[in-house]
Amino acid sequence: MSDRVDELTRSGVPFVQATVVRAQEPSSAHAGDRAIILADGSIEGFVGGHCAAGSVRTAALDALGSGESVLLRVLPDAADGFPESPGASIVVNPCLSGGALEIYLEPLLPAPVLHVVGSSPTAVALAGLAPALGFVVAPGAVDGAVPPGATAVVVSSHGGDEAAAVRAALDAGVGFVGVVCSHTRGEALLADLRLSADEVARVHVHVGVDIGARTAPEVALSIMAAIVRSIRVDGLTASGSQEAPAPAQAVDPVCGMTVTIGPDTATATVEGVQHWFCNPGCRDRFLETATP
Repeated sequence: MSDRVDELTRSGVPFVQATVVRAQEPSSAHAGDRAIILADGSIEGFVGGHCAAGSVRTAALDALGSGESVLLRVLPDAADGFPESPGASIVVNPCLSGGALEIYLEPLLPAPVLHVVGSSPTAVALAGLAPALGFVVAPGAVDGAVPPGATAVVVSSHGGDEAAAVRAALDAGVGFVGVVCSHTRGEALLADLRLSADEVARVHVHVGVDIGARTAPEVALSIMAAIVRSIRVDGLTASGSQEAPAPAQAVDPVCGMTVTIGPDTATATVEGVQHWFCNPGCRDRFLETATP
């Protein structure tokens, strides 16, 4: 499992790591069991039977969307006497054959990539500060090309071909393009580029949050604050990234559970209508009553 986590992390693939931290008999899972949940809903590993895995899948995809970890409590009924866990997310799973689970879900998302154009003191300060904030600083571009997957590009060349650098970043689909320049230079640059309304919204001239910065490190801090805000508040993502469509959900016609449909979800088609189930047992009971 650790090798798979390392592989996905190196590849920049978002996923959720699920770890069973508490289990009550007769649950089939045990403390320490682990699994990986990918954005398509597929589960690698084991954190319980079909019913528990279905609840984990649904909660893990929510965690992947929010980027926030969660402690999931899976109970067989609402009156279960599982120890209190303030702040945990509780789901009642009527298909569990007794027992209860607590599973820690940790979303692991690719680190944002910052590309810095130029070798000015501010550019050097940016490259030094960004890793401390969880960013990967992309290596120097070849022939002016923007590294694939860049989240933000900051141009700090002070007299270099800023227009070409901005144009390359926009053409690469980068959502945040900052230029270290004066207000006057920024207005002239925007006029020369003749950008569309969408492109203007992505370009930040005289970039940075106003903190009264004077030194290069202070300017770098103000720029990183603006980029972090765009990620945390505005939802800035890496260039070329597309949000994976959320797996479809259905209601199990036998037990009434909401089922997130994955590759291994039990299903049956009766009279041309496809139904989905939390586990094969519910499917079999449904077929017994639906088949003459």
